[in-house]
Amino acid sequence: DVNRIFAYLEKPKAGIKHLRLCKTLMVAPGSMRRQLIALVNNEIRNAAMGRKAAITLKLNSLSDPPLIQKLYEAAAAGVDIRMVVRGIFCAKTEIRKFKKPMQALSIVDEYLEHSRIMIFHNNGKEHMYISSADWMVRNLDHRIEAACPVIEPALQKELHDFVNIQLSDNVKARLLTNDLSNEYNHIKGKPVRSQHEIYNYLLSKSKRSTELKNK
Repeated sequence: DVNRIFAYLEKPKAGIKHLRLCKTLMVAPGSMRRQLIALVNNEIRNAAMGRKAAITLKLNSLSDPPLIQKLYEAAAAGVDIRMVVRGIFCAKTEIRKFKKPMQALSIVDEYLEHSRIMIFHNNGKEHMYISSADWMVRNLDHRIEAACPVIEPALQKELHDFVNIQLSDNVKARLLTNDLSNEYNHIKGKPVRSQHEIYNYLLSKSKRSTELKNK
């Protein structure tokens, strides 16, 4: 799939036929929008059947109208939606038809972040992706972008840890709500500044790895 993407970049006049052959990567323009909608629809079906259904997103921006509407449909069906969106955010997190509000935070701190992580519960058999694309029209329809599945359990755990640390941030995180007040996420308990916590998390992992190698 990577070769197909570079083949298209080398000869874009040949059309997007190379991109349409990709089987493992979600690629834009082409399959990414359709596949994202399919993943959300799968969570909606699971919620309708009374199963656990959840979507967790870490993005720079969320402004694509069709995907926002699809998230609204998922929230109305009872899908648990959690988001960390650093920049542009065009969704409403509370609408009367939602079974429960969508949780959305923005974190802007000393380090510039561009990670994009997408996790779909899939009835316990998670689909997890890292991606170059935000959920924006320009990314999904007008740029070459890719989303890569993460299948290694250790990497999946690490990404889960990153997102969970950010969702627990009560120092730099701001709540993305309908009134656009952008108030800080003042959760009671131990202060969690997610960028520092993630730095310490990675530092601790690095020290453990070094210790094991030296044994």
